[in-house]
Amino acid sequence: MSALIVTGTDTGIGKTIFSAGLVQALDATYWKPVQSGLEEETDSQIVSRLSGRPALPEGYLLKLPASPHLSAEAEGVEIDPETLELPQVEGVLVAEGAGGLMVPLNRRELYLDLFARWDKPVILCARTQLGTINHTLLSLKALRDAGCAVVGVVFIGNPEPEVEETICQFAHVAHLGRLPYIEALRIASGSGSDSGTPQPRRESEALAEAFAENIHLDLIREALA
Repeated sequence: MSALIVTGTDTGIGKTIFSAGLVQALDATYWKPVQSGLEEETDSQIVSRLSGRPALPEGYLLKLPASPHLSAEAEGVEIDPETLELPQVEGVLVAEGAGGLMVPLNRRELYLDLFARWDKPVILCARTQLGTINHTLLSLKALRDAGCAVVGVVFIGNPEPEVEETICQFAHVAHLGRLPYIEALRIASGSGSDSGTPQPRRESEALAEAFAENIHLDLIREALA
């Protein structure tokens, strides 16, 4: 089975949107090991809606929108990473973490520990806002120190070519492209399209177009070979 891990430098940076585009482009299956927060759409629901591809059931589905270890404790449970082995699927599996690498799963283990045990190639998503050089370089160092194979960095947001070049130069890492903000996308909204076109289809097409224009899928596919 081929698998890719998608993680980020922080929470709320757009890695779920990127995961949806990746799942769509690779005809892959999506998996979120731990979902914390159920008030809006889950990440699995977002990816399925935007990609039109299946998502596997989460390993842990927790109500509180917080770090996974705190969400689990609020429900009187403890996340056992041993139960979070990568599911076997036909084709490619895209597994998305929560927040950044140092997000705790329990009081002893981090998401980074889980990624290292999975031993699959990792794509790091980074926002292009102020502070991203520090956060991205630290995240890349942590991944490499843990023995994880890094495919490259995907930037999300408005173009910052000098910042992007600086990160890739210092870290000696591949630039996998920059996914811009996509106006057609909505998150957790029930509104439809004024044009009469079903909103999910318009969103899916917009994401596919942006992905094809901006993301270096050839480099990502090489990591799966």
